[in-house]
Amino acid sequence: MDQPPTGAVRGEPEQQALFGWSDIAPEPDGHPAFRDSPEARRMLDVREVYAEPAALDSPRGRQIMDRLPGTRVTEVASHWRIPSLHGNDGNISRWVRIKTDTLVLGVKHTLRTRPNGRSADWIAPGPSNGCAMACAYCYVPRRKGYANPITLFTNIEAIVAHVRRHVRAQGPKAEPNQCDPRAWVYDIGENGDCSVDALVCDNTADLVAAFRDLPTAKASFATKFVNPDLLTLDPQGRTRVRFSVMPPDDARLLDIRTSPVAERIAAAADFLDAGYEVHFNLSPIILRPGWQRDWADLLTHLDDVLPARVKQQAAAEIIMLTHNQSLHEVNLGWHPRAEEVLWQPAAQETKRSQNGALNVRYSLDIKRQALTHIGQLIATHSPWLRVRYAF
Repeated sequence: MDQPPTGAVRGEPEQQALFGWSDIAPEPDGHPAFRDSPEARRMLDVREVYAEPAALDSPRGRQIMDRLPGTRVTEVASHWRIPSLHGNDGNISRWVRIKTDTLVLGVKHTLRTRPNGRSADWIAPGPSNGCAMACAYCYVPRRKGYANPITLFTNIEAIVAHVRRHVRAQGPKAEPNQCDPRAWVYDIGENGDCSVDALVCDNTADLVAAFRDLPTAKASFATKFVNPDLLTLDPQGRTRVRFSVMPPDDARLLDIRTSPVAERIAAAADFLDAGYEVHFNLSPIILRPGWQRDWADLLTHLDDVLPARVKQQAAAEIIMLTHNQSLHEVNLGWHPRAEEVLWQPAAQETKRSQNGALNVRYSLDIKRQALTHIGQLIATHSPWLRVRYAF
C-alpha cells in the first residue's frame, strides 16, 4: 500500500501543492524544459505503458517511448479494453497511483468534429482521453470503470489534418455568438487536459501550431495545471486557455493533484503575454454550507490580483456540478470525503444520459437560484468579468 506523504492525513488521497508559479517560471533558452523537471515527474512518473501496436509504430509513439527508456510495455488490442485497468475493481484503492505511473497509447480511429454551441462552436477530436490529475467530479472516468490514466492518441497528423479540413469547410464566421464574435472556436481538450499532455509529447504543441495558421478559427482548452512549457508555443492569439477555478477549500478537497487555484490565477498574465487568450471557468460550482461566501472571496481575489490587461479580455463560463452514480461508487472506495459534498440526493435530480449512464444534477429550482446568486456575486466583486454562458 502506498504510504501517505509527510503531513497527509492517513486515509485521505494525496493533495499536492505541486509547485508555486515563482518556482516554475520558464528558464532562459538552452535550459531543460519543464517537462523534464523533478516537479513534472511528481505529476507523471511513467513506469508502465499499455499500447496498441500501431501506436507504438507511429512517429509520435516512438517519440514518446524515446522519452521513457526501459519502461515496461504491454501491447493491447484496444486502448478501450484493458481488463487489468478498466475492468479491475481492485484498482479503486490505487486510483491516484495509476494516474501517476501508467500511460496508455492508442490510435484514434473515429475522427469526428461535433457541434457544441456552449463553450465552443465545435468539439474537435481530442488528442487524449483521461488525465494524470484526479478531480473527484471528473466526467471522463464514467465510461472507463476502475482506472483513468492518460490515453494519448499518436495519430496526431490525422487529427490535425481533419481539423484543418473542417475549419476550411466552414469559411469565415458570419455572425458573432457566445463562443466568439469572429472566430470558430474548437475545443481540443474535451476529455483530457492539454497542459498535462504536454508533459509527455508534442500533441498540444502541434494543435496550437495548426490553429496559429487558421485565421478563421481558434483552439480552446480548459486546464487546472500550470505548465510553463506552453509559454513557448507562440499561439499568436489563436488559442484560448480557460483556467478552471473554484474556492481553494473546495479545490483542496476535490481537485486532487492539480496546481493550486492561486497559481492558476497568477499564471493568467504570463499566458496572455505569451500570446494566448485567457478566460476562466468557474467550475464546478458545488452547493454546500458557505459556498456563497467562498465564491465571493474567490471573485474578490481575481479582482485584486489580475492586471487590467487580463481583465479587459477575460470572460467566464459558469458550470454547475453534474455527478454520476457509478463515479460516486468508485469515489467511495478511494475518496469518501469528497462524496460528502458531491452526492446530495436531497438537492439533486437524476438524468439518464444518451449513453445510458445515470447522472445527477441540482434540481431545476435550486440550480436557477444558485446561478442567479453567482451572477450577483460577479456583478459585485468582479464586474469586469463577462459571462459567456452558464450551465
